[in-house]
Amino acid sequence: MSKKRKSSFRSKTVRHGKSAAASGRPAPPAELENILLGHIYSSPKPVSPADLAAKMAQAAPSKKGIIKALEHLVRINLVQKTGRNRFMLNRAAPLYAGTLTQHPKGFGFVEVMNSQDGPARPARDPFISRSRMGDAIHGDQVLIRVLRTKKDSRPEGTVIKILRRADDTLCGRLEKHGADVRVFPDDRRIPFIVTLDPENCRDVQSGSVVRVRYFRQDRARLILKGSLIEVLGRSDSPDTQRQLVIDKFELPHVFPGEIEVELKKITSGQDKLSQRTDLRDICHVTIDGETAKDFDDAVAVEKTVHGFRLYVSIADVSYFVSPGSEIDREAYLRGTSVYFPGSVIPMLPELLSNDLCSLVENQDRYTVSAILDFDQHGNLEKKEFTRSVIRSRRRFTYDIVKQIVIDGDPDARRQNIEFTDMLGLARQLAELLYTRRLKRGSLDFNLLEAEIILNEDDTVLDIHPAQRNFAHRMIEEFMLAANEAVAAFLRANMAAPLLRVHQPPDGEKVSEVIDFIKTLGINPREFVPEPSWFAAVIGEAKNTEHEYVVNNLLLRSLSQAHYSVEAIGHFALATQDYTHFTSPIRRYPDLIVHRQLLSLIEKRARGGDDSGYSARPVKESCVHLSARERVAIEAERDMDERLKVLFMRGQVGKNFSAVISGVQEHALYLEINRFCVSGIVPVDFLEDDYYIFDRKNFRLFGEITAKTYQLGDRVTATLVDVSTSSRQLSFKIIDRQQR
Repeated sequence: MSKKRKSSFRSKTVRHGKSAAASGRPAPPAELENILLGHIYSSPKPVSPADLAAKMAQAAPSKKGIIKALEHLVRINLVQKTGRNRFMLNRAAPLYAGTLTQHPKGFGFVEVMNSQDGPARPARDPFISRSRMGDAIHGDQVLIRVLRTKKDSRPEGTVIKILRRADDTLCGRLEKHGADVRVFPDDRRIPFIVTLDPENCRDVQSGSVVRVRYFRQDRARLILKGSLIEVLGRSDSPDTQRQLVIDKFELPHVFPGEIEVELKKITSGQDKLSQRTDLRDICHVTIDGETAKDFDDAVAVEKTVHGFRLYVSIADVSYFVSPGSEIDREAYLRGTSVYFPGSVIPMLPELLSNDLCSLVENQDRYTVSAILDFDQHGNLEKKEFTRSVIRSRRRFTYDIVKQIVIDGDPDARRQNIEFTDMLGLARQLAELLYTRRLKRGSLDFNLLEAEIILNEDDTVLDIHPAQRNFAHRMIEEFMLAANEAVAAFLRANMAAPLLRVHQPPDGEKVSEVIDFIKTLGINPREFVPEPSWFAAVIGEAKNTEHEYVVNNLLLRSLSQAHYSVEAIGHFALATQDYTHFTSPIRRYPDLIVHRQLLSLIEKRARGGDDSGYSARPVKESCVHLSARERVAIEAERDMDERLKVLFMRGQVGKNFSAVISGVQEHALYLEINRFCVSGIVPVDFLEDDYYIFDRKNFRLFGEITAKTYQLGDRVTATLVDVSTSSRQLSFKIIDRQQR
């Protein structure tokens, strides 16, 4: 029995033709205003009606029509009139330049670029309906006019001018159907397909991944003509998938030739040791994952009369990378390293990231050290920052440290006898810091993270939840402590420090989560926008069958942390002061923080008190680097999903224990914890009843059987289909586990 009744309707095809300006016919009033705004925006000086008529050429209406439209734009404060009948934009007008990101269904959003002279950036990216997109497509840089703000505070606008068209190339899957050769874009945000001349594709196998160039004359259509550029490889190849991710997110991955010239001039700098605090006698060690190659940080802990001294020594990238150099410009452009399973696109060239800057074992390395004194309760009593030189005594992995300090493994302790006392002190201090952090309300989410295991040819061997142990937490606590100490110092001593901030959550989003968790038997106290409220709910769900679902929903209700010069605090960490100081090899914001910190230290030593950084460049950097971080996160997530889909093709027909992580009218969404993958159960697969979507209770309800499928329920499901093109796993539920 089909699970829901079908409704009859007629589909309507909407064709988006040329604008009036493009077709040569006079534009209607609303479109005319947008055309005029686009021309005025692009003009470096005020323009007259005659200037505008000349720009519009054959599509120009009468001079009277132009003047009438300009007068209306003045009345609604989008344009202002200057002397001698000339017009210019009102600086406060809701016109924004940005990059259009389309959704597969056609609508899109514009990521607004930072502007020094225009209106303030909207709090959320403006929504653009397909009907208001004109000829723009995904990736185009556009000028938009915000028309209104919706109830959810999302601005809604219309494209009035294409400022720069996206590259006319795309990657996709080539398919042959008789005499037709079509390319379906890998990036599902691109709303058209490309046809190729079959004569030029004779040697290309159907199903191959290719790069093509398409012709923009037909850009308003759903099928465009194009030409083949190159064949990238098989769709089931991890290397091909990696290329597709690089292309989709436009990730810079080849260093320009000028950087090689600069690298040849870089030396280790060992002739300037006297200018640094010599910490080589301090027992520094690095603690990282098994496959790590770039070592940003080393730590050491000593016992003092009143408590503990913590050394957090971070690679001094600023010594090797000068502001304005080619290496610096490329690092800023990238913003961050991007990590894929088995590979990395580094922010810095390998000579720096894996050698000169990396804190490798038994080598002298330049560092910037935070020396922090804590009392016996974990309270910070004193802090000092200095340029330093260290020598890491041992390259530890998290597993080995766990064996030494947690498991008490006799072999591991015997092989590392000279480090056991120091690591024992590190454990004591980390436990104090962790306890204090939780007491102040800092959030400690328990989330599943996939570890994807590859063999030598990059084929996925296995996927399982990544294992975390106390050694991970120990390093995390030390890095948090250093980041907080540096942030507090910068905020107290300079006008525009680069900070890592996290805003309080939106109350409406949290209220939806509260409604759901009440259905699970969790009854939180009345909501207050404070970290302690979230911490209490996390604690109540801990070690229950609903822990992962509750943690994920709470996390989704929070905003994303970003970089800013405004000291608004970090909500999730429950601290006023936070920044990123500890990873300058892989994050450009940390490099800026190092430069700010060292500038303060050096100017203080000379009797000055100004860091030398103006507020505006740092503000602009915060916007750019926050955007680059988001791109990196999305690219890494996208690559993980591709590899998961390739792996799960070999699991079709198998049964899995799953948790319902989402409920919609058309489908249930599942999380398979064994492989850390997500999937979908279309309602058409629920054949035993007609199911109604109960939005209030986050469930599907059977009309006849009263059977329910609710968010958080555990089920047994069979994997029935894997679509590599849509990267979707489809399941069929065969049993519902007891609640």
